[in-house]
Amino acid sequence: MKLLTLTAAAAGALWICTPAAAQSPPLDQVNALEGLFGQHKGFRRSGAKGVCASGHFVGNTVGRNLSSARVFNGDKVPAVLRFSIGGGSPKASDKGRSVRGLSFQFTGPGGEVWQSANISAPVFFVAKPEQFAPFLQARTPDPATGKPDAARLKAFNEANPETLRQAAYLAKAPVPASYGSVNYWSTNAFVATNAKGEKTTLRWQFEPVAGTLGLSDEQLKTMPDDFLADELRRRVAAAPVVFDLKFQIAEAGDPVDDPTQVWPESRRLVPVGQLFVTQVEPGAGGACEGITFNPTALPKGLEASSDPVLRARAAPYAVSLGRRLSEAPR
Repeated sequence: MKLLTLTAAAAGALWICTPAAAQSPPLDQVNALEGLFGQHKGFRRSGAKGVCASGHFVGNTVGRNLSSARVFNGDKVPAVLRFSIGGGSPKASDKGRSVRGLSFQFTGPGGEVWQSANISAPVFFVAKPEQFAPFLQARTPDPATGKPDAARLKAFNEANPETLRQAAYLAKAPVPASYGSVNYWSTNAFVATNAKGEKTTLRWQFEPVAGTLGLSDEQLKTMPDDFLADELRRRVAAAPVVFDLKFQIAEAGDPVDDPTQVWPESRRLVPVGQLFVTQVEPGAGGACEGITFNPTALPKGLEASSDPVLRARAAPYAVSLGRRLSEAPR
């Protein structure tokens, strides 16, 4: 059951409304999230617990050599940010072994927008869009027993072993001590095009300049269920939290269309800029609340790869946002 908890929580992380499948309409994806995590009016259907922040991004020459996107021109690009906890419950514990999320919207020159949702695991939890709803449904408790159907869950896991890779990673990783002390990955692949028309397939990750820091089991016992938002507020009030944005460059044969697989460690990892977190909202709300952080909202010079999970996300994002905005204020 420990594996069940990890995978279910991971499923909710940061994916405001999750991958849609050609075989399964966007409504099924959002309904499956609500079936597992419950209906929490006014909250995101996944990554429900989070905090808005802001800052800026500064690109560098390496970024400009890989992509013609103007966010890499070296100027300060405004950033709207959201840090979050995996899962669809706004009461999720900050001590849980689910993913943490970092979503951003960069607004470059001329209003050029780049949105993204990134998680604290190098892999996603499904390889194909059509796995998403069944993944959640297999983990949804039966109202009569309060537990998932063990046979159904076992059958799904055995038929879809790749959906367990993220949970295996999270089971071994320490619980982050701060939103500002953990790595965040795109998991999906993208294609960058530079001014010469040269294309590069890549994934990206954010690495905290101050280093990563996790909590030991003994430390976790002394921590409250809510500490990450306040810890980030204190940290940023003392000094900006800075992340290096790095592109991992794919080579021939790498699985660019399967986000459940990591690329070899030998793949080149190049720094393309830095993200500065300079302000955290004092409470609920903020500029991030109305943003879906749709990872297919990309500037010229970046485009979606052939990854079907990535390409299927826009429609259910819209369904989830519409449902949330139509509900009574929390």
